[in-house]
Amino acid sequence: MPAGKRGLAGRGGDGSLTAMEARVKAGIWVSMALRLANISGRSGAVLRKGDPDSGGILCVLRGREGLVVLTQVRDAEGRLAWMRGSGTAPVDEQTADAYVERQVRRDPDLWVVEFDAPDLLPPFEGKLL
Repeated sequence: MPAGKRGLAGRGGDGSLTAMEARVKAGIWVSMALRLANISGRSGAVLRKGDPDSGGILCVLRGREGLVVLTQVRDAEGRLAWMRGSGTAPVDEQTADAYVERQVRRDPDLWVVEFDAPDLLPPFEGKLL
């Protein structure tokens, strides 16, 4: 597959073709996540709009013990996953804000979405690394 083209197949570690999921535009994904939060009785809000097509996404989960910032990544097979960018333990608001600011400076196309998450679990399905 030519470089720079997005497709539905890629090469595995052994050189074989592997299936990859189609990538959803960031703006559509954010709308879906907010709707899922609303359906589950949790509030969510866009704190920062990024590029509607290809922006990355940070999700701030506001829980009882503090906040967790999830950053969107791809796993070894190219599937969407989430990583606790702010660390494994909940952090205070100042620490979470500093992490978000650093990431936005690196990537001005980032979306930042916050969810009420008393249990610090996202309102959407996703693999946590």
